[in-house]
Amino acid sequence: MKGAVQTGSRYYADRRVLERIRKLAVLLVLVAGSLILLSPVWWMFATSVKSMQEIAQYPPTFVPKQFNFQNYADAWSSPAADFTRWALNTAFITVSVVIGNVLANSFIAYGFAKTRFRGRRLMFSVVLATMMIPGFVTMIPQYILFSRLGWMNTYLPLIVPAFFGSAFYIFLLRQFYMSISNELLEAARIDGANHFTIWMRIAVPLAKPAIATIAIFSFNGAWNDFLGPLLYVNDETLYTLQIGLQTFRGMAGQTQWNYLMAASLLVLLPVILLFFFFQKYFIQGMDLSAGTKG
Repeated sequence: MKGAVQTGSRYYADRRVLERIRKLAVLLVLVAGSLILLSPVWWMFATSVKSMQEIAQYPPTFVPKQFNFQNYADAWSSPAADFTRWALNTAFITVSVVIGNVLANSFIAYGFAKTRFRGRRLMFSVVLATMMIPGFVTMIPQYILFSRLGWMNTYLPLIVPAFFGSAFYIFLLRQFYMSISNELLEAARIDGANHFTIWMRIAVPLAKPAIATIAIFSFNGAWNDFLGPLLYVNDETLYTLQIGLQTFRGMAGQTQWNYLMAASLLVLLPVILLFFFFQKYFIQGMDLSAGTKG
């Protein structure tokens, strides 16, 4: 009997050791993968604090010999660039796009998920079918349309489309709304609430994780948009940060890499902070069953 107890204790001890080894191996793999993924960010940071002489050295140095953080202040206050104004322009466009995407897509998705009308499934299928059309196919027709409307060199081509819905965002929110109990909405309808009231006071609060996901995607897309401002904005005072970063690229290949990397990291910082603080909502938003938990 005593031998059996010792054998059992040894078995569980071995299992605990193996479990710890397995967890350690998984941790090492995750750390190694994280270092590989973060290596470009480190290279950007290392380049941003180097001098141009050290950047031109071969072989390149992975760790700077001297950390020159003055490059950040010099890049932002460069006489060739008005980054403060461009940051305000980018913030205005980004906030407008986020508001448009959240309002329009959440309202349209509620209509597809919780209202009954003729042709609903066909119309939703058409909306989904638009996801298969590459953006480059509609680029020229959109440019011609906005040009004839007189919207060139304004922010309207960058902001207005956000208020007309996006197929992917509509699909994501519709699936989330579908998980909300119909009995809950029916109870509100019996109390005299109309569809707009139900959407605003019940559906939207329950769909906060999905809406936060859309807001993060919209912020990231609008903040990092380069092609849109490049096509529709010509006035330098209307530039966004993504266009403004090109001021450090010289005409004869004399790129100021330290200033370019410093400014790029400053532009990247809001996106990193946004995801860092709202990653919980982002993960919940991708869980389509979370609507029933609200």
